[in-house]
Formats: sequence, structure tokens, C-alpha cells
Amino acid sequence: MKTAITIILTLTIISCSTKDNKNMGLFDKLFGKKETPKQTENNSTNIDKAKQINVSYQSKLIATKQFYPFKNWRENYDEGLTQYTEENCNRTKKIFDDLIDSLIHIGEDANENEKIKQFKTAILNTNKMNDEIDDLIETGEREDLCELTDKITIACGLDPKKFGDGEGLASEWREW
Repeated sequence: MKTAITIILTLTIISCSTKDNKNMGLFDKLFGKKETPKQTENNSTNIDKAKQINVSYQSKLIATKQFYPFKNWRENYDEGLTQYTEENCNRTKKIFDDLIDSLIHIGEDANENEKIKQFKTAILNTNKMNDEIDDLIETGEREDLCELTDKITIACGLDPKKFGDGEGLASEWREW
């Protein structure tokens, strides 16, 4: 019995260890064999590259928030345009925050149709909100939102001129 356990243990150790340094075996990981400096360097380099790619895509999308028109809309409230309450402007802003978040979530490598689906959701939500609030999106606001949508479209790697007969993704579904 003792011999059988010794043989099984020996075979387990051999099968869980590797002879080359490309991959560490389970036994080595569990019981302390360390990665070589080259392995650590390669792993961190690959992780860093993946983070850089993701951060770049994410950064582009987040950077589009600088073009949000909602603060300007809010200032119109003081000029008698009562539809631009803080609540209404924040609700509209949230639609576009959600769009950007969803594009970040699905990632740069998501297919075009998946990205388009995120825009459709945002524009349909904007339509619904515009139906609920009289005069929310008039000519100037329409231009603001179409321009913003185009900037987000470009940031996620799509060409706005391919959609809405060249007018951009918002024109695919907008009712304003």
C-alpha cells in the first residue's frame, strides 16, 4: 500500500511539473517554484498592452463628455426656457452616460451591430423623453445631440457618415 501511494504521488508530481519554463505546473505553483524573471516580464508586458488598448478606447469615449451640451441647456432655464430643469437635463445626460458606459462595457472589439444596438437604445430613450417633455429637443438641441452622437460614434470606431443617409446614427431612429 505504501509503495502504491509513493508511485501515485511521484506520477502526480511529474505530471504537474513542467520541464520547460514556458508554463509552470500546478505542483510548482502550489509549492513555491517561482516564475523566471523573463516569464514575469512577458506576463506584465502583455497585461500592460491590454490595459493600454482598453484605456485608450475608454479614454476616447469618456473624452466625448466634454462636448455634452446639457450645462448650456440648463443655462437656458434662466432665460425662460422652463423645459431645461436640472432634472430634465440630468435625465438626458444619463442617457448619454449610459450609452458611453455600455460601449465601454462591450469593448472596442465588439462587432459593429452590437455597437449600433447601444446607439439605438440611447436614441429611442431620447425620443421617449422628448415625447414626455414638451419642447425639450428643438432645433439647437437636435443639432447638439446629433453632433454629440457623431463624436461618440467616431470614438467607438464607427463612421457616422455610413448611417442615416450620411447624417449619422442619431438619424436612424430620432424623432426630433
